[in-house]
Amino acid sequence: MNADVIVIGAGIVGACCAHYCAQAGLSVIVVDRGSVAGGTTGAGEGNILVSDKEPGPELDLALLSRELWAQMAGELGDSFELDAKGGLVVATRAATLEHLHRFAAEQAEAGVIAEPVTAKGLRDHEPHIARDLLGGVFYPQDMQVQPMLAAARLLQHARSTGRVTVLPETEVLEIERDGSGAVTGVRTPTERISAPHVVNAAGTWGGVVAGLARVDLPILPRRGFILVTEPLPPMIRHKVYAADYVANVASDNAGLETSAVIEGTHSGTVLIGSSRERVGFDKTLDWEVIRQEAQQAVAIFPFLADVQLMRTYGGFRPYCPDHLPVIGPDSRAPGFLHACGHEGAGIGLAAATGLLIAQAIAGTNLAMDIAPFAPNRFEGAHVA
Repeated sequence: MNADVIVIGAGIVGACCAHYCAQAGLSVIVVDRGSVAGGTTGAGEGNILVSDKEPGPELDLALLSRELWAQMAGELGDSFELDAKGGLVVATRAATLEHLHRFAAEQAEAGVIAEPVTAKGLRDHEPHIARDLLGGVFYPQDMQVQPMLAAARLLQHARSTGRVTVLPETEVLEIERDGSGAVTGVRTPTERISAPHVVNAAGTWGGVVAGLARVDLPILPRRGFILVTEPLPPMIRHKVYAADYVANVASDNAGLETSAVIEGTHSGTVLIGSSRERVGFDKTLDWEVIRQEAQQAVAIFPFLADVQLMRTYGGFRPYCPDHLPVIGPDSRAPGFLHACGHEGAGIGLAAATGLLIAQAIAGTNLAMDIAPFAPNRFEGAHVA
C-alpha cells in the first residue's frame, strides 16, 4: 500500500490534515491504533477560542483557524454542530477585572473583537448568571463544535473524494527512513505502507510517535475532567468562564488547577470544566476535582446547584513546555512533519494546522509563518 502522505492519528487534527491534503490533490492514508476521535478529541469540549490567547503566534493561528472552521462548515453543510455562540469571560475580584480589561485591550490590537461588559451587562448576556460578579469581557468570535462529530464528518468527506483511506485499529510500529535519513513510510503489524511524507498527528502520544522516527519531542499528558449535566432547557447562551482560566492554561504548574468553564450543547446538556494536572497517563477519577469544578460552576450559575450531574469524563491534553503546538517539517527527518502538542486548543487550532501541513507538503505558499512552531526549537529536550 502506498500514498503521498501518511497521517498518524485520526483525531480532529489528523482529520483536518487529511481534509486539506486531499483538497491539494494528494493521496492520504490515515492510521490510528484506536478509533476515529478515540483520544483527546473524544475527551474535549469542542472549543474554538480566541479569548484565551495572548497576542502572538498562537493567537494568529487561532484567528486563521476560526475563519477556516467557518469555511469548512459551509463546505460540509454545517454537519458538526458549529455554534458561533461567543465567549463571556467573567471576574469576581476588582484586580482580576482590571487585568482582564488590559488583556482584552492587547488582544484587540491583534485583531480580536473584545467588548468590555459591566456587572449589569453580564445579566443582559446571561440572565441566570450570579449577581455578585463584577464584570467581564465578551468575545463574539468564540465558537464551539461537537469534536467527535467534526472529526468523523471531515474524514467521511475526505474519503468521499477517493483520495483518503482511513485505517483504524492499526498501530504504527516504526517510521522507516532510508540511508539519507528521509522517511519512506511506516510499518504496522500486518504490512508496510510507503509514502514520502509522514505526519505526526498523534496528540498526547506525539512524543512517542516522534520516537518511532528516532527524533525527540517533549510532549507530556496533562489530565482534565469534564462534568455533564442532565439535559436542560436553554439557560446558558455562551461559553462562560472565569478569568483565571487563562492563567491556568498558561501555567507550568504540574499540580492540580481548576477554574470554572461552563457552556450548553445542542442536546441540552451543560458541560462544566476545567481542570489541569500532570499525572502521567493515570485515568483515575478524582472526586476532589469533580467537587471543585462543581462548586466553581455553581458560583457563576447558582441554578446549577439543583441540577443533576449525569456523567463525567476525562482525557489528556498534549502539553508542550512553551505552550505552543509543534507544526511543520522536522529537519532531523526529511519528509516527517508534526501536527501535535496543541494542549487544550487542538480542536480550535486544528483547521489552520491541517491547512499549513498540506501547504508545506504541497510546496505552496504558507498561510502564515510557522517558524514559532518548528520542531527544532526543542533541540536537546527529551520526553520525561
